Amino acid sequence: MSRSTPSPTPAVPSPSPVTADDLDLAVRLSVALLRTAPATAWEGAPAGSLEWDCWETVEHLSDDLFAYAVQLGPRTPPLTGNVPYVWERRRPGGPANAVHADRAAGPAGLLQTLEASGALLVAMVRTTPPQVRAYHPFGVSDPEGFAAMGAVETLVHTHDLAEGLGLDWSPPAEVCARVLTRLFPDAPAEAEPWPALLWATGRTALPGLPRRTSWRWDGTVPSAR
Repeated sequence: MSRSTPSPTPAVPSPSPVTADDLDLAVRLSVALLRTAPATAWEGAPAGSLEWDCWETVEHLSDDLFAYAVQLGPRTPPLTGNVPYVWERRRPGGPANAVHADRAAGPAGLLQTLEASGALLVAMVRTTPPQVRAYHPFGVSDPEGFAAMGAVETLVHTHDLAEGLGLDWSPPAEVCARVLTRLFPDAPAEAEPWPALLWATGRTALPGLPRRTSWRWDGTVPSAR
Protein backbone atom coordinates (compact mmCIF):
# COMPACT_ATOMS: atom_id res chain seq x y z
CA MET A 1 0.00 0.00 0.00
CA SER A 2 1.66 3.19 -1.13
CA ARG A 3 1.63 6.31 0.89
CA SER A 4 -0.18 9.25 -0.58
CA THR A 5 1.88 12.34 -1.18
CA PRO A 6 0.59 15.28 0.86
CA SER A 7 -0.97 17.96 -1.26
CA PRO A 8 1.11 21.12 -1.30
CA THR A 9 -0.28 24.01 0.69
CA PRO A 10 -1.84 26.41 -1.79
CA ALA A 11 0.06 29.65 -2.10
CA VAL A 12 -1.66 32.70 -0.69
CA PRO A 13 -2.20 35.05 -3.61
CA SER A 14 -0.45 38.38 -3.37
CA PRO A 15 -2.88 41.28 -2.96
CA SER A 16 -3.51 43.16 -6.14
CA PRO A 17 -1.83 46.56 -6.40
CA VAL A 18 -3.54 49.90 -6.15
CA THR A 19 -4.05 51.19 -9.69
CA ALA A 20 -4.82 54.41 -11.50
CA ASP A 21 -8.31 52.98 -12.04
CA ASP A 22 -8.78 52.70 -8.26
CA LEU A 23 -7.80 56.34 -7.82
CA ASP A 24 -9.98 57.45 -10.73
CA LEU A 25 -12.96 55.60 -9.28
CA ALA A 26 -12.45 57.13 -5.84
CA VAL A 27 -12.29 60.66 -7.26
CA ARG A 28 -15.29 60.15 -9.56
CA LEU A 29 -17.43 58.77 -6.74
CA SER A 30 -16.36 61.57 -4.43
CA VAL A 31 -17.18 64.33 -6.92
CA ALA A 32 -20.52 62.70 -7.78
CA LEU A 33 -21.48 62.55 -4.10
CA LEU A 34 -20.37 66.11 -3.30
CA ARG A 35 -22.33 67.47 -6.24
CA THR A 36 -25.53 66.34 -4.51
CA ALA A 37 -24.99 68.74 -1.59
CA PRO A 38 -27.10 71.91 -1.84
CA ALA A 39 -25.09 75.09 -2.32
CA THR A 40 -26.23 76.42 1.06
CA ALA A 41 -24.75 73.38 2.85
CA TRP A 42 -21.22 74.58 2.04
CA GLU A 43 -21.54 77.84 3.96
CA GLY A 44 -19.26 77.47 6.96
CA ALA A 45 -19.98 73.77 7.45
CA PRO A 46 -17.14 72.06 9.39
CA ALA A 47 -15.78 68.91 7.74
CA GLY A 48 -16.36 66.18 10.30
CA SER A 49 -13.75 66.27 13.06
CA LEU A 50 -11.38 68.53 11.09
CA GLU A 51 -10.60 72.14 11.98
CA TRP A 52 -11.34 73.17 8.38
CA ASP A 53 -14.69 73.89 6.80
CA CYS A 54 -15.92 71.86 3.84
CA TRP A 55 -14.69 74.35 1.24
CA GLU A 56 -11.18 74.34 2.71
CA THR A 57 -11.20 70.56 2.94
CA VAL A 58 -11.96 70.18 -0.78
CA GLU A 59 -9.18 72.67 -1.52
CA HIS A 60 -6.84 70.62 0.68
CA LEU A 61 -7.83 67.39 -1.10
CA SER A 62 -7.40 69.03 -4.51
CA ASP A 63 -4.01 70.25 -3.34
CA ASP A 64 -2.97 66.78 -2.15
CA LEU A 65 -3.79 65.22 -5.51
CA PHE A 66 -2.02 68.05 -7.36
CA ALA A 67 1.05 67.77 -5.11
CA TYR A 68 1.34 64.01 -5.64
CA ALA A 69 1.02 64.44 -9.40
CA VAL A 70 3.75 67.08 -9.64
CA GLN A 71 6.03 65.10 -7.34
CA LEU A 72 6.18 62.43 -10.05
CA GLY A 73 6.53 65.01 -12.81
CA PRO A 74 10.23 65.97 -13.08
CA ARG A 75 12.41 63.84 -15.33
CA THR A 76 14.38 63.05 -12.18
CA PRO A 77 11.90 63.31 -9.29
CA PRO A 78 13.26 64.64 -5.99
CA LEU A 79 14.06 62.07 -3.30
CA THR A 80 14.75 64.43 -0.38
CA GLY A 81 12.01 67.06 -0.54
CA ASN A 82 8.92 68.36 -2.30
CA VAL A 83 8.86 70.07 -5.68
CA PRO A 84 9.17 73.70 -4.47
CA TYR A 85 5.77 75.17 -5.12
CA VAL A 86 4.63 77.78 -2.61
CA TRP A 87 2.10 76.42 -0.15
CA GLU A 88 0.34 79.08 1.90
CA ARG A 89 -2.58 79.49 4.29
CA ARG A 90 -5.46 81.84 3.55
CA ARG A 91 -6.21 82.14 7.29
CA PRO A 92 -4.53 81.08 10.54
CA GLY A 93 -5.27 77.40 11.07
CA GLY A 94 -6.39 76.83 7.49
CA PRO A 95 -4.75 74.30 5.18
CA ALA A 96 -1.45 75.30 3.55
CA ASN A 97 -2.18 74.85 -0.17
CA ALA A 98 -0.76 75.68 -3.55
CA VAL A 99 -4.28 75.10 -4.94
CA HIS A 100 -7.02 77.59 -4.05
CA ALA A 101 -10.39 77.62 -5.80
CA ASP A 102 -12.00 80.86 -6.94
CA ARG A 103 -14.82 81.50 -4.46
CA ALA A 104 -16.79 83.30 -7.15
CA ALA A 105 -17.10 79.99 -9.04
CA GLY A 106 -19.13 78.51 -6.20
CA PRO A 107 -19.27 74.83 -5.18
CA ALA A 108 -19.44 73.69 -8.82
CA GLY A 109 -16.13 75.42 -9.53
CA LEU A 110 -14.63 74.07 -6.33
CA LEU A 111 -15.48 70.51 -7.37
CA GLN A 112 -13.96 71.16 -10.79
CA THR A 113 -10.63 71.77 -9.08
CA LEU A 114 -10.98 68.43 -7.31
CA GLU A 115 -11.84 66.63 -10.53
CA ALA A 116 -8.96 68.28 -12.40
CA SER A 117 -6.37 67.57 -9.71
CA GLY A 118 -7.53 63.96 -9.53
CA ALA A 119 -7.19 63.63 -13.30
CA LEU A 120 -3.62 64.96 -13.14
CA LEU A 121 -2.59 62.32 -10.62
CA VAL A 122 -4.41 59.54 -12.47
CA ALA A 123 -2.56 60.50 -15.66
CA MET A 124 0.82 60.61 -13.89
CA VAL A 125 0.26 57.19 -12.29
CA ARG A 126 -0.70 55.72 -15.67
CA THR A 127 2.31 57.13 -17.53
CA THR A 128 5.14 57.03 -14.97
CA PRO A 129 7.34 53.91 -15.18
CA PRO A 130 6.94 51.69 -12.12
CA GLN A 131 10.64 51.90 -11.25
CA VAL A 132 10.45 55.67 -10.69
CA ARG A 133 10.75 56.84 -7.08
CA ALA A 134 9.80 60.22 -5.60
CA TYR A 135 9.83 61.86 -2.18
CA HIS A 136 7.00 61.86 0.32
CA PRO A 137 7.53 62.61 4.02
CA PHE A 138 5.97 59.23 4.88
CA GLY A 139 8.48 57.39 2.69
CA VAL A 140 10.03 57.55 -0.77
CA SER A 141 7.44 55.91 -3.00
CA ASP A 142 6.60 54.66 -6.48
CA PRO A 143 3.64 55.44 -8.79
CA GLU A 144 1.48 52.78 -7.12
CA GLY A 145 2.26 54.31 -3.74
CA PHE A 146 1.21 57.75 -4.93
CA ALA A 147 -2.00 56.27 -6.35
CA ALA A 148 -2.67 54.69 -2.95
CA MET A 149 -1.91 57.96 -1.15
CA GLY A 150 -4.23 59.88 -3.46
CA ALA A 151 -6.93 57.28 -2.96
CA VAL A 152 -6.72 57.32 0.84
CA GLU A 153 -6.81 61.12 0.87
CA THR A 154 -9.90 61.03 -1.33
CA LEU A 155 -11.67 58.28 0.59
CA VAL A 156 -11.19 59.65 4.09
CA HIS A 157 -11.60 63.35 3.29
CA THR A 158 -14.83 62.54 1.47
CA HIS A 159 -15.89 60.88 4.72
CA ASP A 160 -15.11 64.13 6.55
CA LEU A 161 -17.01 66.14 3.94
CA ALA A 162 -19.98 63.79 3.99
CA GLU A 163 -20.27 64.26 7.75
CA GLY A 164 -20.18 68.03 7.36
CA LEU A 165 -22.61 68.15 4.45
CA GLY A 166 -25.07 65.55 5.76
CA LEU A 167 -24.36 62.95 3.05
CA ASP A 168 -23.90 59.17 3.12
CA TRP A 169 -20.53 57.87 1.92
CA SER A 170 -19.60 54.20 1.62
CA PRO A 171 -16.74 53.64 -0.85
CA PRO A 172 -15.96 50.32 -2.56
CA ALA A 173 -14.56 47.76 -0.13
CA GLU A 174 -12.10 46.39 -2.67
CA VAL A 175 -10.44 49.78 -3.17
CA CYS A 176 -10.21 50.27 0.59
CA ALA A 177 -8.66 46.82 0.97
CA ARG A 178 -5.96 47.50 -1.62
CA VAL A 179 -5.14 50.86 -0.03
CA LEU A 180 -4.88 49.25 3.41
CA THR A 181 -2.59 46.52 2.13
CA ARG A 182 -0.25 49.03 0.51
CA LEU A 183 -0.15 51.83 3.10
CA PHE A 184 -1.33 50.36 6.42
CA PRO A 185 0.11 46.85 6.76
CA ASP A 186 -0.60 47.00 10.52
CA ALA A 187 -4.35 47.43 10.03
CA PRO A 188 -6.46 44.61 11.54
CA ALA A 189 -7.03 42.03 8.84
CA GLU A 190 -10.23 40.75 10.43
CA ALA A 191 -12.06 44.08 10.18
CA GLU A 192 -14.11 45.17 7.19
CA PRO A 193 -11.92 47.29 4.87
CA TRP A 194 -13.79 50.61 5.12
CA PRO A 195 -14.08 50.70 8.94
CA ALA A 196 -10.46 49.52 9.11
CA LEU A 197 -9.36 52.41 6.91
CA LEU A 198 -11.28 54.88 9.07
CA TRP A 199 -9.59 53.38 12.14
CA ALA A 200 -6.15 53.51 10.49
CA THR A 201 -6.60 57.22 9.77
CA GLY A 202 -7.79 58.15 13.25
CA ARG A 203 -11.46 58.62 12.48
CA THR A 204 -13.14 55.84 14.42
CA ALA A 205 -12.61 53.08 16.97
CA LEU A 206 -12.91 49.36 16.27
CA PRO A 207 -13.89 46.60 18.70
CA GLY A 208 -10.92 46.26 21.05
CA LEU A 209 -9.04 49.07 19.29
CA PRO A 210 -9.47 52.65 20.52
CA ARG A 211 -9.53 55.55 18.11
CA ARG A 212 -6.02 56.56 17.13
CA THR A 213 -4.83 59.97 18.30
CA SER A 214 -1.89 59.98 15.87
CA TRP A 215 -1.22 57.99 12.73
CA ARG A 216 0.74 57.85 9.49
CA TRP A 217 0.94 55.48 6.58
CA ASP A 218 4.03 53.70 5.27
CA GLY A 219 4.54 54.96 1.73
CA THR A 220 7.76 53.06 1.09
CA VAL A 221 7.86 50.45 -1.65
CA PRO A 222 7.10 47.05 -0.04
CA SER A 223 10.33 45.47 -1.31
CA ALA A 224 12.28 48.16 0.56
CA ARG A 225 10.51 47.68 3.90
